[in-house]
Amino acid sequence: MQRERPSPLPLPPAPSVPTKEHSFTLYGTRIEDPYAWLKDENWKEVLKNPEALSPEIRTVLERENAYAAQVLRGTEAFQEKLVAEMRGRIKEDDSSVPAPDGPFSYFTRYREGGQHPLVCRMPRQGGAETIMLDGDREAEGHAFFDLGGADHSPDHRLMAWSADIKGSEYFTIRVRELESGRELDDAVPRTSGDAVWLGDSSGFYYVELDDNHRPVRVRRHILGRPAEEDAIVYEEKDPGFFVKVGLTQSGTFAVIEASDHETSEVWLLDRADPAARPRLVEPRTPQLQYDVEHRGDDLIILTNADGAEDFKIMTAPVATPQRQYWRDLVPYRPGTMILFVVALARHLVRLEREDAKPRIVVRDFATGREETIAFPEETYSLGVDPGYEFDTDTIRFRYSSLTTPGEVLDYDLRTGERTLRKRQEVPSGHNPDDYVTRRIFATAADGAQVPISLVHRREVVPDGTAPLLLYGYGSYGVSMSAAFRTNILSLVDRGFVYAIAHIRGGTEKGWHWYLDGKREKKTNTFTDFIAAGEALVAAGYTARGRIVAHGGSAGGMLMGAVANMAPDLFAGIVAEVPFVDVLNTMLDADLPLTPPEWPEWGNPGADEAAFRTILSYSPYDNVKAQAYPAILALAGLTDPRVTYWEPAKWAARLRATMTGGGPVVLKLNMEAGHGGAAGRFDRLEEVALAYTFALMCVEGFQG
Repeated sequence: MQRERPSPLPLPPAPSVPTKEHSFTLYGTRIEDPYAWLKDENWKEVLKNPEALSPEIRTVLERENAYAAQVLRGTEAFQEKLVAEMRGRIKEDDSSVPAPDGPFSYFTRYREGGQHPLVCRMPRQGGAETIMLDGDREAEGHAFFDLGGADHSPDHRLMAWSADIKGSEYFTIRVRELESGRELDDAVPRTSGDAVWLGDSSGFYYVELDDNHRPVRVRRHILGRPAEEDAIVYEEKDPGFFVKVGLTQSGTFAVIEASDHETSEVWLLDRADPAARPRLVEPRTPQLQYDVEHRGDDLIILTNADGAEDFKIMTAPVATPQRQYWRDLVPYRPGTMILFVVALARHLVRLEREDAKPRIVVRDFATGREETIAFPEETYSLGVDPGYEFDTDTIRFRYSSLTTPGEVLDYDLRTGERTLRKRQEVPSGHNPDDYVTRRIFATAADGAQVPISLVHRREVVPDGTAPLLLYGYGSYGVSMSAAFRTNILSLVDRGFVYAIAHIRGGTEKGWHWYLDGKREKKTNTFTDFIAAGEALVAAGYTARGRIVAHGGSAGGMLMGAVANMAPDLFAGIVAEVPFVDVLNTMLDADLPLTPPEWPEWGNPGADEAAFRTILSYSPYDNVKAQAYPAILALAGLTDPRVTYWEPAKWAARLRATMTGGGPVVLKLNMEAGHGGAAGRFDRLEEVALAYTFALMCVEGFQG
């Protein structure tokens, strides 16, 4: 094992952020918010143009960055070493497996040293590649560049591609002629980034973002016409619903979906009709969720209808798609959650999970016979890549585990034969036999069994001495896969145990696992995470005060909550873009995500019970006079999801209130948003910073 450790210098004095009187009273409760002023009154403009930030607030944020740099003084060379290690595990000229579509196969690749992908194609039967878009070239001259969609037209002559150059997730779609490489005059701003082409390649559908950064309407862009003239095809009136546009695998329909976290509604557009009007499948009904695929005269519907909590698959005629005509195809089986379904010409492919383990099931439409794709490891990750084509007998899937590098395999739907198309290369070397991966369970306070996936080097002995990085998320029904991660090897090879707590709020154990970790049951997410840490201590994998907790976004809220609830369990906390000012955010209906988030957290402005629940755990509102572990918060100035002022307010209140411990460090990327740096190597610098901080936490700070 590697033994190098960072060598920090003594801690400098932390910055003090001025307070300004601000309070409000709701349901008879007075809320003091002395750092509310850090939210710029001009915040909407700041998302689009960081230069619009008020000088007073910019000064505070720049002082935070200066303090972060001082805390980490003396570790610069070590951080560079970590970056070099992590970069050494990346195949710099990596490429995806080409995906066939008609006369071509499409793929992405990277050049040696390149930060951004090259979008390419080649003749289906082999031959010279054509670079359709060079991400590195497009990024030149931009401090931030994020390539969004890159969608070729049905006739293979054109490509609609998008990019965000501010980090604010406003994407501009442009159109390129593939034969000549000429960029057309079309430029469609303020989009979510994806384009769905009309069947005749004369234009495309896209989602437009409103002034509050919400995806609210679908427009149709006809090539050669100004974007201001684009027809509105669908407009969502409920601010709590978000809109997206996609495509059935058959290619027959463009699919408009309006949804929040509990309810969905689908409209279909006939791609053969350039002037098509959307056709409703089933009107939205509270708590009813459904997704739609298509085959022949039927729709294939993945839904939770009829009490199918973990979802089932139904069919309905295209001519009469309403719910009264839905019929079971794959009946509901409690405890088996269907995650994804794709309909091909002769087969139905679904991804499902049971007992926190994924599997792929292939069903022959003609015979009803089913075959299963699964793996014997205790814990692993599995995913389906449906590709571009409908009339095919091949499906592609991805497999990896915490010890096994990723594999891409083609599966012959007729014979069951698997063909390995790609195995992830680790240029600096990786021997899976050097590592051990396990699945253990923690017992929560109410008796629930919380799965934990972990990996460590084989020579690590569970005697309570190892440091441990514990990752968690636990919101929106998102499950944390036990996939291969090369970056974590920089900690694991230094003696860390790496663990993922599959806590409630995710769907690792089915939809009920999600329901038991939202709204009035949200605190189960936090107590599950604490129980996971305590179980790892009890099993000898680490000790109290040797755990570094790590989470981002809603997982950053988890970090803030457990820091308040069990500070002595952790040596440190790494909170990336942390959602920590939950109460104030959920009370502000003008913020981009607030109305759509009410089903997840509750609406405290309209429901006193929701107000009381959120107030009981909101990290910013529950900072108390106690010692805290060392905390690193990472944020982006133009982040529209978790706004910069949330971690800024949290860090300020922590320092002003805590009685010991720390330090509390806030590092803001002044040129990026929710995802941090966009370049694949630039992102490594942020990871190296977080891992250096984690090592400092378990080694101890000076001063």
